[in-house]
Amino acid sequence: MSDSEEESQDKQLKIVVVGDGASGKTSLATRFAQEAFGKQYKQTIGLDFFLKRISLPGNLNVTLQVWDIGGQTLGGKMLDKYVYGAHGVLLVYDITNYQSFENLEDWFSMVKKANEESDIQPVISLVGNKIDLEHMRTVKSDKHQRFCQENGLISQFVSAKTGDSRVVKADIVNYSQDTVARTVNPPRSSMCVVQ
Repeated sequence: MSDSEEESQDKQLKIVVVGDGASGKTSLATRFAQEAFGKQYKQTIGLDFFLKRISLPGNLNVTLQVWDIGGQTLGGKMLDKYVYGAHGVLLVYDITNYQSFENLEDWFSMVKKANEESDIQPVISLVGNKIDLEHMRTVKSDKHQRFCQENGLISQFVSAKTGDSRVVKADIVNYSQDTVARTVNPPRSSMCVVQ
């Protein structure tokens, strides 16, 4: 074993991908982990796993476990166990399917509930998928941004098909006590795109 191998650090992170069926969760996970896109839709039943190993500066090797949860599992008995202990959560919706956006409230509530007792509080990102179909968009960007801001989520727009993504500028917004007192859902630090 070389000195550089001895000094390397290994870490595992659990990333969970949730959202309605046909929103492109499996395609996103496949694009990320295998740098590929499957043209045929195959519904995920239950759960699929993907692994991706990356090296970060400082000789840190990270294995990302991507848990792709089937869209039909919302309300399922195992769902909270799949999400529990996640380091990161991607709330995915299809920008051409308004109902997939409307259902995010339920997915987000489930994620919060599943991690109430966890020592790890996940970083949560709202992902609008299928930006290659911008001409068919039914969910306006301002609705996406509002949901993000109200819930303290990171904002992303991507296309699993093309691999395109809009790099998100994160702005930390500190709310005064007066603002928080008047807010139904007081946000944590808000990290949303300023377009």
